[in-house]
Amino acid sequence: MMKKIVFLILMALAAVSVQAQQAGGSLHDKVASIAADPAFAEAVVGICVRTADGETLVDINAGTMMLPASNMKLISTGAALHSLGPDWQFETSLGYCGTIEDGTLYGDLYIIGGGDPTLGSKDSIAVNLDWTFAQWEAIVRAAGIKKIEGRIIGDGRWMDGMAEEPTWLLEDVGTYYGAGTTGLMFYENMQSFSVSAGAQVGDPVKISPYYPDAPWMEFRYDCTTGQKGTGDLLYMYASDLAPVAAIRGTFGVDRAAKRLDCANKFPEYTCAHYFYNYLQKNGIACSAGPSDTRLKAGVELQDASSLTLLGSTFSPTLDRIAFETNHASNNVFAETLFRTLGKELRQSASYDSSYVALNDVLKILAVDSSRGAHIQDGSGLSRQNYVSADFMCRFLDAMMESPAYEAYLRSLPSPGGNGTLQYNMNGHPFALRTRIKAKSGSMNGVRCYSGYVLPSDPSGQTIVFSIMTNNCTSPTWKVRPLLDKIMAALASAY
Repeated sequence: MMKKIVFLILMALAAVSVQAQQAGGSLHDKVASIAADPAFAEAVVGICVRTADGETLVDINAGTMMLPASNMKLISTGAALHSLGPDWQFETSLGYCGTIEDGTLYGDLYIIGGGDPTLGSKDSIAVNLDWTFAQWEAIVRAAGIKKIEGRIIGDGRWMDGMAEEPTWLLEDVGTYYGAGTTGLMFYENMQSFSVSAGAQVGDPVKISPYYPDAPWMEFRYDCTTGQKGTGDLLYMYASDLAPVAAIRGTFGVDRAAKRLDCANKFPEYTCAHYFYNYLQKNGIACSAGPSDTRLKAGVELQDASSLTLLGSTFSPTLDRIAFETNHASNNVFAETLFRTLGKELRQSASYDSSYVALNDVLKILAVDSSRGAHIQDGSGLSRQNYVSADFMCRFLDAMMESPAYEAYLRSLPSPGGNGTLQYNMNGHPFALRTRIKAKSGSMNGVRCYSGYVLPSDPSGQTIVFSIMTNNCTSPTWKVRPLLDKIMAALASAY
């Protein structure tokens, strides 16, 4: 009798196991069928889907290393939130060298950057620039300073090393999304221009600096009006070696006038320039004008540790910055978080130190980075980033055990909501879309989505997923609906 009961129990367990395998197999087959669409005929597709307890539901080339594009931001924001905490803030300080006598500072006033990527930004999370300057002015006046016989110096030395990751493409380095990061940033290190086409093909493009004001820069315009339908092919070429930048390329004759956002290689000087003007307007004269630690590198500077500190202002909290990083896919924010790991954990914000610091965090999270990951930057702009769908799922799974998981999950947009997924899954039920929290990633030939599917039932399991396509030459209007169908299939199954 006992043997019969044991036999029946084993049979029942086997039946449950078979049903689970069939359910998993059905989902795998459905996803595989979508991935076999002719739109992906010449592409490489890697897909990994797992339950939170580690059961693999879909594995299609999951171990293949692929370009993740902006899916890299999942790693940089997650590592920063876990290591630094959601309430962490960037600090910008004011300090001086010299002496204060009878209301006059005989020396230099330093704006000491601490890596705040939101300083002077137009982003909704940023503190208004006039309010920031008003706080700085109050700090200066509280020290008894009514006049400065010296300079206002923008100090960006908090971040050492190159502003841009060395493997970024030259055409990207001059764009707003390849602006690079510095210890003292301003307006997300951008330079905006007003652009409009000439009257005829071949005419010069009408272009002029818009914001910020940069009278120290020499802008050269080697750009012409292009044929109808050729679009915007304007690129800036610039570096911090000299205050010279050239905009080259074509701008289609049928294109509407627009704002062109490029890179500002001297944000420290820009910040000092604007604060100098603000103080002048408010009655605090500065005899020697603005300066910085980059453009005016030949000017004698004091070591930051020798300055007398006056006070500080702080950035929005890290959870808000991570939210904006992932919703807007902001490269400057992502690179700042990546390099801040290097600064905080390895005492250097250089890219070499930041790679090491990120691996430190991965070890703490128990994510094995020896397989499935070759990480080059924090934003995904480098084409030398290689990550497998398997690695991405292992990282997402590990973040579920982090104290920062709730903040991390909130940072991810849902299809059809605000952010880079705004145009995804239109027509799918709202209740289905809101259970998906994911980050997109795209560049030429690359389209990726990775994230979580929350259970429809509170007692159900969250699943992690990563969908990556590389070398895909099919147009976005063909590819995106197919990838939407995969995400919808995952949400429908759980």
